[in-house]
Amino acid sequence: MIFVFGILGAKALYLTYVWLLSAVVASWLSERKGYGPKHGLAAGLLLTFVGVIIWLVVPARPGSRWKVQGPLPRRGDKSGA
Repeated sequence: MIFVFGILGAKALYLTYVWLLSAVVASWLSERKGYGPKHGLAAGLLLTFVGVIIWLVVPARPGSRWKVQGPLPRRGDKSGA
């Protein structure tokens, strides 16, 4: 019986990591698209994978980092919107 609880605990830990990682990615995407990090954080926490997919589909605002620098920022580039 102890082994069953140990396996369940490891799976729960991995699922928690996935849940938090999706919140971080959705927050980063929403901030780059010009909507602020709070909107993405809420979507990532409430919708997990779907929140990340939603922020990939949402159009970027004019003048946002997504529009100016592109989807991925260059390394060491300090210029921004």
